[in-house]
Amino acid sequence: MSRSGAAVLGWALLAGALLPPPPVRPQPLPHGQRDVHQKEAQFNTTYIDWVDGNLLNIYAFNHSVRRSTTEGVRVSVNVLSNQKDQPVLFVVRQKEAVVSFQVPLILRGLYQRKYAYQEVSRTLCQPQTKSEMETQYFFVDVSTLSDNTSYQLRVTRVENFVLRTNVRFSFNATAAQPQYFKYEFPEEVDSVIVKVTSPMAFPCSVISIQDILCPVYDLDNNVAFIGMYQTMTKKAAITVQKKDFPSHSFYVVVVVKTEDEACGGPLPYYPLSKNASPDEPVDQHNRQKILEVMVSPAITSEAYVRSVLFCLGIFLSFYILTLLIACWESCRQHKKKGLLAAMDSPSLDTASLLGHSRGIPESFLNHGPYDSYGYGSFGNGSSSSTEGITDSLASAEVSYSYVGERSLENVASRPRLDSLSSVEEDDYDTLADIDYDKNVIRTKQYLCVADLARKDKRVLRKKYQIYFWNIATIAVFYALPVIQLVITYQTVVNVTGNQDICYYNFLCAHPLGNLSAFNNILSNLGYVLLGLLFLLIILQREINYNRALLRNDTHALECGIPKHFGLFYAMGTALMMEGLLSACYHVCPNYTNFQFDTSFMYMIAGLCMLKLYQKRHPDINASAYSAYACLALVIFFSVVGVVFGKGNTAFWIVFSVIHIVATLLLSTQLYYMGRWKLDSGILRRILHVLYTDCVRQCSGPMYVDRMVLLVMGNIINWSLAAYGLIVRPNDFASYLLAIGICNLLLYFAFYIIMKLRSGERIKLIPLLCIISTSVVWGFALFFFFQGLSTWQKTPAESREHNRDCILLDFFDDHDIWHFLSSIAMFGSFLVLLTLDDDLDCVQRDKIYVF
Repeated sequence: MSRSGAAVLGWALLAGALLPPPPVRPQPLPHGQRDVHQKEAQFNTTYIDWVDGNLLNIYAFNHSVRRSTTEGVRVSVNVLSNQKDQPVLFVVRQKEAVVSFQVPLILRGLYQRKYAYQEVSRTLCQPQTKSEMETQYFFVDVSTLSDNTSYQLRVTRVENFVLRTNVRFSFNATAAQPQYFKYEFPEEVDSVIVKVTSPMAFPCSVISIQDILCPVYDLDNNVAFIGMYQTMTKKAAITVQKKDFPSHSFYVVVVVKTEDEACGGPLPYYPLSKNASPDEPVDQHNRQKILEVMVSPAITSEAYVRSVLFCLGIFLSFYILTLLIACWESCRQHKKKGLLAAMDSPSLDTASLLGHSRGIPESFLNHGPYDSYGYGSFGNGSSSSTEGITDSLASAEVSYSYVGERSLENVASRPRLDSLSSVEEDDYDTLADIDYDKNVIRTKQYLCVADLARKDKRVLRKKYQIYFWNIATIAVFYALPVIQLVITYQTVVNVTGNQDICYYNFLCAHPLGNLSAFNNILSNLGYVLLGLLFLLIILQREINYNRALLRNDTHALECGIPKHFGLFYAMGTALMMEGLLSACYHVCPNYTNFQFDTSFMYMIAGLCMLKLYQKRHPDINASAYSAYACLALVIFFSVVGVVFGKGNTAFWIVFSVIHIVATLLLSTQLYYMGRWKLDSGILRRILHVLYTDCVRQCSGPMYVDRMVLLVMGNIINWSLAAYGLIVRPNDFASYLLAIGICNLLLYFAFYIIMKLRSGERIKLIPLLCIISTSVVWGFALFFFFQGLSTWQKTPAESREHNRDCILLDFFDDHDIWHFLSSIAMFGSFLVLLTLDDDLDCVQRDKIYVF
C-alpha cells in the first residue's frame, strides 16, 4: 500500500471514531430468558412503569395477617398504551393462590360480542393463617410480548372488607372492577339475609354468595361457576344459612355484567369504524354502578314454630266454631221435637199452643204467608187453580215451624208471572219421556222445580257422585307429576345455585330444609283444612238427609231444592287440591308452572256455576264427563295462551270468537231454562223467532227480568273479549281466570236477583255469609294486587317488586292473600250450601225455575 492510500484509510478511521454510533436494534435474549427487575413495593403507592418483550417486572409486597381479623387487598392496574392486539399480562402470586388477568381485559357478551377494558381492579383472595400473627408475601408480575408499553399499578387495602351486621356499606363496581366482601356469622345467628340495593337499574349486575375458597369467581364469565347467585337491577336479596358454610363465613361477590339483556334491558348497538373488523373489541368506557350492601339476621327457629302455630290456630278455630254451631243446632232441634211431640198430645189444642206459647196472632196463623208475595215484573195478583194438601198434622207443623214462608198447605194460589212465562198453552212442547230429552212437559203456566226433578233419586245420586270420583281421580293423576316436577325444580336450584329460576319474594323467603320459601307453602294450608271442613259439613248434611228419607219425612221427599251432594263433595275436593297445587307452584314459581296454581281455580269456578244451575235444574244438569271435558278445554286454552298467546294476533282473534259464541250459548241456556236444542235446525228456529217477534209483530221479550240480566252479562263478557283482543295481556292464565270469576259472580248475582224476584227470601245465616264473605274477598283482592313478583318480567325486574314481611316477620302480602282467599272460598261454598234453606218446607211445585 502506498503512503497516500494509508493516509486516506487513517482519516476514514478517525472520522468513524468521531461520529456517533448508529442505532442498535435490541436483540432478543435467548429463548426462555428475560431481563427481570424485582423491586420492593409499598401499599397505597402508585407505580408508573413500562415493560416490553425482554423485560419482566416483579413487585414484592408484604403485610401482616392476624388470625382474628381479615384484611382485604386490592390490585388496580391501568394500561396507558393503546395496544389491543398485544395485551399486558399481570400475575399475582400468593401463598395459596395465583390470580392472572390481561389488560385490556376482554369479556364476551351475547352473540360472542367482545368488550375491552383498560382499567382493571381485582381483590385478592386472602389465605387463612393458623398463627396468631404472620407476615405474608405476594408478588405482582408484569410482562408482555409487545414493544415498550406503559402501565400504572397500585395496591391498596380494602376498607370494610369484613361486613358488619346491620351496617350498610356503599361501593362502586364495573365489569372489570368487581367487588367482593367477607361476612362472618356471629355466634347467636344461624341465618342471615344479604340485601344489595342500587339507585340505578342499569347496568345489570350479578350478586353471588360463595364459600371462603380460592380462587374467587368474580368475573362475568365465571361468577355462575360456584355458590348462589341472582341477577339484579335495583334490588337483590339472598338468604344464607350457617349450616351451608363449614367455616361459618362467606363472600358476597358483586359483578357488573357486560350487557343488560339478562336484566330486561336493551342490547345496545355499538357502531364500528369503517375499517374496523367485526371481531374488534368494543370499549364500554365508564360502565359503572353504585351499590349498597347490608347483611341482617334472618328469623330464628322460634319464629318458624310461632308462625306454624298461628297458621294452625286460625284455621282450626273454624273447626271449633263449626262444632259449636252444630251443637247449638242439635239442641234447637231437640227442643223443636219436644214441642212437636207436645203438639201431638190429645190434651193440648194445637192452635192455642201455637198462638199462646209463641205469642203468634191467631189471624196470622190462618193467613197464607205466600199471599202477600208478588212475583215477576208485572205481578197482577191473579191466581191459578188451588193445589191444597189436606194433611192436618203436616199443616200444623208447617204453620208453626215456617211462619212467614210458603207452607205445604197454605199455598193455595200463586200469582201468574208475566215476565217468567207469558206464552199460551198451545205453544208448549210435550214429550212422553222426560228422562230422554231436556225438553220438559209443561202443563202449567210456569215452570217449577218439580217439573225438573222427576228422575229416580238413586240415578241422580249416582250421576252427581261421579263428579266427586272423577275429580278425585283427576287430582291424583294431576298432582303426582306436578309434585315430581317441582321437586326437580327445587333440586336444580339447590344444586346449581341459580336463583333466577324461581320468582320468589326474596325479601320474605324463609327456607326450611330443601325448600327455599317455606312461608309461601305454609300459607296454603288454609285451602286444605277448610276444604276438609267443608267435606265434613257436607257429610253431616247428607247423613241427616238420608235419615230423613228413611223416616219418609214429607219435607225431605217433596219439599225444598232436591238434595244432591256430589257437586259439593267435588267442590270441597277442588278446594283442597287448590291448596296442594298452589303450594307446589310456590315451591318454585315461574313461567312454566303457573298453570298448576290456576287449574283447580278454573275447576272451582266451573263447579260453582254448575251447582247454581243444578239447584233449579236437577234433572237436566250437565253430566260429569261433559263438564270436566269443558273444564279440560279451558285448561288447554290456558296452556296454549301462556305458550303462544303473547303478541299472537291470530290466537287472540280465535279465542275472542270462541269466548263470544260460548257466552251466547250460555245466555240462551239460561234464558230458555234449558228448553232448547243445539242441533242442525238451530239456525232455522232462530230465523223463525226473529221473523215472528221482530218482523211480523214487534213483541217484547218473554222473560223481561231474565233478559235484562243476561244482556248485562253479555255486555261485560263482550267487553272482556274486546279488552283481550286489543290489549293482549301477557298473563293469559290470569286473564282467563278473571273471565271465569266474572261469569261466576254474574251468575250468582243473577240467581240472587231472580230468587228475590220470585218472592223467596234469604235467611239470616246465608245473609251473614254473603256479607262477611264479600268483605273478606275485598281484603283478599287488595293483598293479591300488591304484586310482589311477576314472571312476566325478567327475574331481576321481578325483584324490584319484592317487599319485606308484614305479619310475624314471616308472612308477606301474598301469604295474607292465601289466608283470606281460602277463608273467602270456604264462605262462598257455605253461601251456596245454605242459600236455599228458606225453601226446605216449600213444595217443589211451588218453587220457580230460573
